[in-house]
Amino acid sequence: MRIERIISTGQASPPGFWYSQPQSEWVTVLQGSAGLKFENEKEVRVMNAGDFVNIPALCRHRVEWTSTEEPTIWLAIYYAEETQDKAGEV
Repeated sequence: MRIERIISTGQASPPGFWYSQPQSEWVTVLQGSAGLKFENEKEVRVMNAGDFVNIPALCRHRVEWTSTEEPTIWLAIYYAEETQDKAGEV
C-alpha cells in the first residue's frame, strides 16, 4: 500500500496520455476540483472537495483539468488486490 498527497495547480495529463497502473487506486479530492476521464466513459467526471473514486488496476484514466483558481489537493491510496493462495485462503 502507498499513500500520497498530490497538489495540482492547473495541471492536466498530456494529450493522448493515459494512466494505467498495476495497482488499484482510491482517490479523493480534499480541496479544489478536477475533471477525471475514464477511457470507457463518454463524460468527464467532475470531482469537488469530498468526492472520491476507486480506480481498479489497469483502468485507463487521465486528468482532463484541475482548478486554476485554487490548488487541488488529492489523497491517493494505491493498493494491490488480495489474491487467493493455492489452499483457497485469502
